[in-house]
Amino acid sequence: MEQQLALSVSDAIALINQTLEYAYPTVAVEGEVASFKVSKGKYVFFDLKDDAGVLGCFMMVYSLRTALEDGMRVRVVAQPRLTAWGKFSLTVRQVMPVGQGNIKRSFELLRVSLEKEGLFDSARKRPLPALPAQIGLIASVESAGYVDFLKILTNRWGGVAVQVADVQVQGVEASDQIIRALQYFNQHSSPVEVLVLVRGGGSAEDLAVFNDEPLVRAIAASRIPTLVGVGHEVDVSLADLAADVRAATPSNAAEILVPDRQALLSDLQHKTQRLVAKLEGRSTELQRQTAATAEQLLGRMHHVLATQQRQVEFARQMLRQLNPKTVLGRGYALVRDEQGRVVKASAPGLKPGQTLTIELQHAIINAGVHHVEPKK
Repeated sequence: MEQQLALSVSDAIALINQTLEYAYPTVAVEGEVASFKVSKGKYVFFDLKDDAGVLGCFMMVYSLRTALEDGMRVRVVAQPRLTAWGKFSLTVRQVMPVGQGNIKRSFELLRVSLEKEGLFDSARKRPLPALPAQIGLIASVESAGYVDFLKILTNRWGGVAVQVADVQVQGVEASDQIIRALQYFNQHSSPVEVLVLVRGGGSAEDLAVFNDEPLVRAIAASRIPTLVGVGHEVDVSLADLAADVRAATPSNAAEILVPDRQALLSDLQHKTQRLVAKLEGRSTELQRQTAATAEQLLGRMHHVLATQQRQVEFARQMLRQLNPKTVLGRGYALVRDEQGRVVKASAPGLKPGQTLTIELQHAIINAGVHHVEPKK
Protein backbone atom coordinates (compact mmCIF):
# COMPACT_ATOMS: atom_id res chain seq x y z
CA MET A 1 0.00 0.00 0.00
CA GLU A 2 1.36 3.36 -1.10
CA GLN A 3 1.98 5.68 1.81
CA GLN A 4 -0.09 8.97 1.61
CA LEU A 5 1.70 12.26 2.19
CA ALA A 6 0.79 13.60 5.63
CA LEU A 7 -0.09 17.28 6.07
CA SER A 8 0.57 19.39 9.08
CA VAL A 9 -2.50 20.50 11.00
CA SER A 10 -2.19 24.11 9.83
CA ASP A 11 -1.66 22.98 6.23
CA ALA A 12 -4.69 20.73 6.46
CA ILE A 13 -6.79 23.61 7.79
CA ALA A 14 -5.49 25.87 5.00
CA LEU A 15 -6.28 23.22 2.35
CA ILE A 16 -9.78 22.68 3.69
CA ASN A 17 -10.42 26.45 3.76
CA GLN A 18 -9.06 26.78 0.22
CA THR A 19 -11.43 24.06 -0.91
CA LEU A 20 -14.36 25.65 0.92
CA GLU A 21 -13.53 29.04 -0.55
CA TYR A 22 -13.45 27.58 -4.05
CA ALA A 23 -16.63 25.55 -3.64
CA TYR A 24 -18.59 28.00 -1.50
CA PRO A 25 -17.18 31.55 -1.66
CA THR A 26 -20.33 32.69 0.13
CA VAL A 27 -23.45 30.99 1.40
CA ALA A 28 -26.79 32.44 2.54
CA VAL A 29 -28.23 30.69 5.55
CA GLU A 30 -31.43 31.33 7.51
CA GLY A 31 -31.94 30.33 11.10
CA GLU A 32 -32.66 31.42 14.65
CA VAL A 33 -30.10 33.39 16.63
CA ALA A 34 -28.86 31.80 19.86
CA SER A 35 -26.04 32.59 22.33
CA PHE A 36 -25.55 36.08 20.91
CA LYS A 37 -22.69 38.04 22.49
CA VAL A 38 -20.21 40.81 21.75
CA SER A 39 -16.66 40.25 22.99
CA LYS A 40 -14.24 43.07 23.81
CA GLY A 41 -16.40 45.52 21.86
CA LYS A 42 -14.94 44.14 18.60
CA TYR A 43 -16.06 40.57 17.99
CA VAL A 44 -19.57 39.18 17.58
CA PHE A 45 -20.40 35.53 18.23
CA PHE A 46 -23.71 33.75 17.89
CA ASP A 47 -25.16 30.42 16.83
CA LEU A 48 -27.56 29.95 13.96
CA LYS A 49 -29.87 27.02 14.56
CA ASP A 50 -32.98 25.23 13.43
CA ASP A 51 -34.70 22.10 14.73
CA ALA A 52 -32.03 19.77 13.39
CA GLY A 53 -28.71 21.62 13.54
CA VAL A 54 -26.49 24.45 14.79
CA LEU A 55 -23.87 26.57 13.00
CA GLY A 56 -21.45 28.82 14.84
CA CYS A 57 -21.13 32.34 13.44
CA PHE A 58 -18.48 35.01 13.84
CA MET A 59 -18.28 38.57 12.58
CA MET A 60 -16.58 41.89 13.35
CA VAL A 61 -18.73 44.36 15.27
CA TYR A 62 -18.40 47.02 12.54
CA SER A 63 -20.10 44.62 10.13
CA LEU A 64 -23.11 44.29 12.44
CA ARG A 65 -25.46 46.89 10.97
CA THR A 66 -28.65 45.90 12.72
CA ALA A 67 -29.61 44.98 16.26
CA LEU A 68 -29.76 41.27 17.13
CA GLU A 69 -30.91 39.22 20.10
CA ASP A 70 -31.54 35.56 20.84
CA GLY A 71 -34.67 34.15 19.27
CA MET A 72 -34.64 36.37 16.19
CA ARG A 73 -34.79 34.71 12.78
CA VAL A 74 -32.13 36.07 10.44
CA ARG A 75 -30.50 35.49 7.08
CA VAL A 76 -26.70 35.63 7.01
CA VAL A 77 -24.39 35.96 4.04
CA ALA A 78 -21.18 34.30 5.10
CA GLN A 79 -18.06 32.39 4.13
CA PRO A 80 -17.63 28.86 5.56
CA ARG A 81 -14.36 28.58 7.48
CA LEU A 82 -12.47 26.12 9.59
CA THR A 83 -10.83 27.88 12.51
CA ALA A 84 -7.30 27.27 13.75
CA TRP A 85 -8.84 25.41 16.66
CA GLY A 86 -10.58 22.99 14.33
CA LYS A 87 -14.03 24.44 14.78
CA PHE A 88 -16.20 24.97 11.73
CA SER A 89 -17.97 28.35 11.62
CA LEU A 90 -19.47 30.92 9.31
CA THR A 91 -17.59 34.20 8.94
CA VAL A 92 -20.52 36.52 8.49
CA ARG A 93 -20.39 39.39 6.00
CA GLN A 94 -23.99 40.50 6.40
CA VAL A 95 -26.90 39.64 8.66
CA MET A 96 -30.53 40.69 8.16
CA PRO A 97 -33.67 39.95 10.19
CA VAL A 98 -36.24 37.83 8.36
CA GLY A 99 -39.98 38.21 8.80
CA GLN A 100 -42.00 41.22 9.83
CA GLY A 101 -41.89 40.43 13.56
CA ASN A 102 -38.12 40.04 13.65
CA ILE A 103 -37.56 43.15 11.53
CA LYS A 104 -39.80 45.12 13.90
CA ARG A 105 -37.95 43.78 16.94
CA SER A 106 -34.57 44.69 15.43
CA PHE A 107 -35.97 48.12 14.59
CA GLU A 108 -37.06 48.70 18.20
CA LEU A 109 -33.76 47.55 19.70
CA LEU A 110 -31.73 49.85 17.48
CA ARG A 111 -34.23 52.72 17.84
CA VAL A 112 -33.90 52.66 21.63
CA SER A 113 -30.11 52.59 21.41
CA LEU A 114 -29.86 55.48 18.94
CA GLU A 115 -32.53 57.46 20.76
CA LYS A 116 -30.41 57.35 23.91
CA GLU A 117 -27.57 58.88 21.89
CA GLY A 118 -29.83 61.77 20.87
CA LEU A 119 -29.83 61.03 17.12
CA PHE A 120 -33.59 61.58 16.91
CA ASP A 121 -33.86 64.65 19.16
CA SER A 122 -36.13 67.36 17.79
CA ALA A 123 -33.61 69.99 18.96
CA ARG A 124 -31.12 68.90 16.29
CA LYS A 125 -33.68 69.00 13.48
CA ARG A 126 -33.15 71.78 10.94
CA PRO A 127 -35.79 73.50 8.81
CA LEU A 128 -35.77 72.93 5.09
CA PRO A 129 -35.13 75.89 2.77
CA ALA A 130 -38.35 77.71 1.89
CA LEU A 131 -37.88 77.37 -1.88
CA PRO A 132 -34.69 75.47 -2.78
CA ALA A 133 -33.08 76.11 -6.15
CA GLN A 134 -30.67 73.13 -5.90
CA ILE A 135 -31.84 69.68 -4.75
CA GLY A 136 -29.80 66.53 -4.28
CA LEU A 137 -31.97 63.47 -4.97
CA ILE A 138 -30.88 59.99 -3.85
CA ALA A 139 -33.06 57.31 -5.43
CA SER A 140 -33.21 54.50 -7.95
CA VAL A 141 -34.00 56.12 -11.29
CA GLU A 142 -35.93 52.97 -12.25
CA SER A 143 -38.25 53.17 -9.25
CA ALA A 144 -41.81 54.48 -9.12
CA GLY A 145 -40.86 56.66 -6.15
CA TYR A 146 -38.30 58.52 -8.26
CA VAL A 147 -40.83 59.10 -11.05
CA ASP A 148 -43.57 60.21 -8.63
CA PHE A 149 -41.25 62.65 -6.85
CA LEU A 150 -40.07 64.37 -10.04
CA LYS A 151 -43.59 64.49 -11.49
CA ILE A 152 -45.07 66.17 -8.43
CA LEU A 153 -42.05 68.48 -8.08
CA THR A 154 -42.36 69.67 -11.70
CA ASN A 155 -46.14 70.06 -11.54
CA ARG A 156 -45.99 72.08 -8.35
CA TRP A 157 -42.97 74.29 -9.06
CA GLY A 158 -40.92 73.96 -12.22
CA GLY A 159 -37.38 75.15 -12.78
CA VAL A 160 -35.75 73.53 -9.74
CA ALA A 161 -32.31 72.04 -10.49
CA VAL A 162 -32.15 68.39 -9.37
CA GLN A 163 -28.87 66.49 -9.08
CA VAL A 164 -29.58 62.76 -8.99
CA ALA A 165 -27.51 60.00 -7.38
CA ASP A 166 -28.76 56.71 -8.84
CA VAL A 167 -28.51 54.02 -6.14
CA GLN A 168 -30.02 50.67 -5.24
CA VAL A 169 -32.75 51.06 -2.64
CA GLN A 170 -32.96 47.42 -1.56
CA GLY A 171 -30.60 44.49 -1.38
CA VAL A 172 -27.10 43.86 -0.09
CA GLU A 173 -25.40 46.85 -1.75
CA ALA A 174 -28.15 49.43 -1.17
CA SER A 175 -27.07 50.82 2.18
CA ASP A 176 -23.43 51.40 1.21
CA GLN A 177 -24.45 53.03 -2.07
CA ILE A 178 -26.80 55.43 -0.30
CA ILE A 179 -24.10 56.27 2.26
CA ARG A 180 -21.61 57.06 -0.53
CA ALA A 181 -24.20 59.28 -2.20
CA LEU A 182 -24.71 61.18 1.06
CA GLN A 183 -20.97 61.62 1.44
CA TYR A 184 -20.63 62.79 -2.17
CA PHE A 185 -23.20 65.54 -1.77
CA ASN A 186 -21.83 66.63 1.62
CA GLN A 187 -18.24 66.83 0.36
CA HIS A 188 -19.06 68.73 -2.83
CA SER A 189 -17.50 72.19 -3.09
CA SER A 190 -20.85 73.67 -4.14
CA PRO A 191 -23.34 71.74 -2.01
CA VAL A 192 -27.02 71.52 -2.79
CA GLU A 193 -29.53 73.17 -0.45
CA VAL A 194 -31.36 70.00 0.60
CA LEU A 195 -30.88 66.24 0.27
CA VAL A 196 -33.91 64.07 -0.55
CA LEU A 197 -33.93 60.28 -0.13
CA VAL A 198 -36.97 58.53 -1.60
CA ARG A 199 -38.20 55.00 -2.21
CA GLY A 200 -41.65 53.67 -2.97
CA GLY A 201 -43.54 51.06 -1.00
CA GLY A 202 -42.46 47.48 -0.44
CA SER A 203 -42.36 44.61 2.02
CA ALA A 204 -40.73 44.90 5.43
CA GLU A 205 -37.70 43.05 4.04
CA ASP A 206 -37.46 45.48 1.10
CA LEU A 207 -37.50 48.51 3.41
CA ALA A 208 -35.16 47.00 6.02
CA VAL A 209 -32.18 48.72 4.40
CA PHE A 210 -33.45 52.04 5.80
CA ASN A 211 -32.97 50.64 9.32
CA ASP A 212 -29.27 50.06 8.64
CA GLU A 213 -27.29 51.65 11.48
CA PRO A 214 -24.42 53.19 9.42
CA LEU A 215 -26.98 54.64 7.01
CA VAL A 216 -29.01 56.13 9.85
CA ARG A 217 -25.87 57.67 11.32
CA ALA A 218 -24.84 59.08 7.93
CA ILE A 219 -28.23 60.78 7.57
CA ALA A 220 -27.98 62.24 11.07
CA ALA A 221 -24.43 63.48 10.38
CA SER A 222 -25.29 65.23 7.09
CA ARG A 223 -24.37 68.91 7.10
CA ILE A 224 -27.04 69.46 4.44
CA PRO A 225 -30.69 69.37 5.65
CA THR A 226 -32.30 66.02 4.85
CA LEU A 227 -35.80 64.99 3.76
CA VAL A 228 -36.64 61.26 3.71
CA GLY A 229 -39.74 59.83 2.05
CA VAL A 230 -39.69 56.03 2.16
CA GLY A 231 -42.54 53.59 1.60
CA HIS A 232 -46.13 54.39 2.42
CA GLU A 233 -47.53 56.60 5.19
CA VAL A 234 -47.67 53.70 7.68
CA ASP A 235 -44.02 52.76 7.06
CA VAL A 236 -41.65 54.38 9.56
CA SER A 237 -37.93 53.66 9.31
CA LEU A 238 -34.97 54.73 11.41
CA ALA A 239 -33.85 56.80 8.41
CA ASP A 240 -37.14 58.73 8.73
CA LEU A 241 -36.46 59.39 12.40
CA ALA A 242 -32.88 60.56 11.76
CA ALA A 243 -33.83 62.92 8.94
CA ASP A 244 -34.55 66.60 9.57
CA VAL A 245 -37.99 66.15 8.02
CA ARG A 246 -39.95 62.96 7.32
CA ALA A 247 -42.31 62.64 4.38
CA ALA A 248 -45.03 60.01 4.27
CA THR A 249 -44.30 59.09 0.63
CA PRO A 250 -42.04 60.25 -2.24
CA SER A 251 -44.94 62.34 -3.58
CA ASN A 252 -45.41 63.90 -0.15
CA ALA A 253 -41.69 64.72 -0.10
CA ALA A 254 -42.15 66.85 -3.24
CA GLU A 255 -45.22 68.50 -1.69
CA ILE A 256 -43.23 69.39 1.43
CA LEU A 257 -40.27 70.68 -0.53
CA VAL A 258 -41.93 73.20 -2.87
CA PRO A 259 -45.25 75.09 -2.83
CA ASP A 260 -47.99 74.58 -5.40
CA ARG A 261 -47.54 77.41 -7.89
CA GLN A 262 -51.20 77.38 -8.97
CA ALA A 263 -52.46 77.29 -5.40
CA LEU A 264 -50.03 80.08 -4.52
CA LEU A 265 -51.21 82.23 -7.42
CA SER A 266 -54.85 81.54 -6.53
CA ASP A 267 -54.19 82.45 -2.91
CA LEU A 268 -52.34 85.59 -3.99
CA GLN A 269 -55.23 86.57 -6.26
CA HIS A 270 -57.70 86.00 -3.43
CA LYS A 271 -55.60 88.06 -1.03
CA THR A 272 -55.26 90.81 -3.65
CA GLN A 273 -59.03 90.91 -4.12
CA ARG A 274 -59.51 91.08 -0.37
CA LEU A 275 -56.93 93.86 -0.12
CA VAL A 276 -58.58 95.83 -2.95
CA ALA A 277 -61.99 95.43 -1.32
CA LYS A 278 -60.53 96.50 2.00
CA LEU A 279 -58.85 99.53 0.43
CA GLU A 280 -62.05 100.47 -1.37
CA GLY A 281 -63.97 100.19 1.87
CA ARG A 282 -61.35 102.23 3.65
CA SER A 283 -61.44 104.83 0.85
CA THR A 284 -65.23 105.10 1.14
CA GLU A 285 -64.95 105.46 4.89
CA LEU A 286 -62.27 108.15 4.54
CA GLN A 287 -64.43 109.99 2.03
CA ARG A 288 -67.36 109.85 4.44
CA GLN A 289 -65.18 111.03 7.31
CA THR A 290 -63.71 113.81 5.14
CA ALA A 291 -67.16 114.97 4.07
CA ALA A 292 -68.37 114.93 7.68
CA THR A 293 -65.28 116.81 8.84
CA ALA A 294 -65.65 119.36 6.03
CA GLU A 295 -69.30 119.84 6.96
CA GLN A 296 -68.36 120.37 10.60
CA LEU A 297 -65.62 122.83 9.64
CA LEU A 298 -68.00 124.69 7.32
CA GLY A 299 -70.58 124.90 10.10
CA ARG A 300 -67.98 126.23 12.48
CA MET A 301 -66.82 128.76 9.89
CA HIS A 302 -70.42 129.93 9.39
CA HIS A 303 -70.81 130.25 13.14
CA VAL A 304 -67.54 132.22 13.50
CA LEU A 305 -68.46 134.40 10.53
CA ALA A 306 -71.91 135.11 11.93
CA THR A 307 -70.38 135.97 15.30
CA GLN A 308 -67.87 138.29 13.67
CA GLN A 309 -70.60 139.89 11.58
CA ARG A 310 -72.59 140.55 14.73
CA GLN A 311 -69.52 142.03 16.38
CA VAL A 312 -68.87 144.22 13.33
CA GLU A 313 -72.49 145.33 13.28
CA PHE A 314 -72.30 146.13 16.99
CA ALA A 315 -69.10 148.11 16.43
CA ARG A 316 -70.71 149.90 13.49
CA GLN A 317 -73.64 150.85 15.65
CA MET A 318 -71.34 152.05 18.39
CA LEU A 319 -69.40 154.14 15.91
CA ARG A 320 -72.63 155.50 14.50
CA GLN A 321 -73.75 156.46 17.97
CA LEU A 322 -70.43 158.15 18.65
CA ASN A 323 -70.35 160.04 15.34
CA PRO A 324 -70.67 163.77 16.03
CA LYS A 325 -73.12 164.14 13.17
CA THR A 326 -75.35 161.59 14.85
CA VAL A 327 -75.11 163.54 18.07
CA LEU A 328 -75.98 166.76 16.20
CA GLY A 329 -78.95 164.95 14.71
CA ARG A 330 -80.32 164.38 18.18
CA GLY A 331 -80.40 168.16 18.84
CA TYR A 332 -77.01 168.65 20.31
CA ALA A 333 -74.47 171.27 19.19
CA LEU A 334 -70.71 171.19 18.70
CA VAL A 335 -69.01 174.30 20.20
CA ARG A 336 -65.52 175.44 19.13
CA ASP A 337 -63.40 178.27 20.39
CA GLU A 338 -61.59 180.86 18.32
CA GLN A 339 -58.76 178.41 17.63
CA GLY A 340 -61.25 175.82 16.37
CA ARG A 341 -60.87 173.57 19.40
CA VAL A 342 -63.92 171.80 20.76
CA VAL A 343 -65.02 173.36 23.95
CA LYS A 344 -65.50 170.58 26.45
CA ALA A 345 -67.81 170.84 29.39
CA SER A 346 -64.87 170.76 31.72
CA ALA A 347 -62.71 173.09 29.68
CA PRO A 348 -61.42 176.05 31.79
CA GLY A 349 -60.50 179.52 30.57
CA LEU A 350 -63.78 180.34 28.80
CA LYS A 351 -64.23 184.12 29.23
CA PRO A 352 -66.69 186.78 28.21
CA GLY A 353 -65.85 188.53 24.97
CA GLN A 354 -64.66 185.38 23.22
CA THR A 355 -66.20 184.32 19.98
CA LEU A 356 -67.52 180.75 19.69
CA THR A 357 -68.59 178.75 16.66
CA ILE A 358 -71.66 176.65 17.31
CA GLU A 359 -72.31 173.81 14.84
CA LEU A 360 -75.84 172.46 14.62
CA GLN A 361 -77.10 169.71 12.36
CA HIS A 362 -78.06 172.11 9.63
CA ALA A 363 -76.36 175.41 10.57
CA ILE A 364 -73.25 177.02 11.99
CA ILE A 365 -73.66 179.94 14.38
CA ASN A 366 -71.02 182.43 15.45
CA ALA A 367 -71.75 183.78 18.93
CA GLY A 368 -69.97 185.85 21.54
CA VAL A 369 -69.50 184.92 25.18
CA HIS A 370 -71.23 187.44 27.45
CA HIS A 371 -71.09 185.66 30.78
CA VAL A 372 -69.38 182.53 32.21
CA GLU A 373 -70.61 180.99 35.43
CA PRO A 374 -69.39 177.69 36.81
CA LYS A 375 -72.07 175.07 37.19
CA LYS A 376 -72.80 174.01 40.72
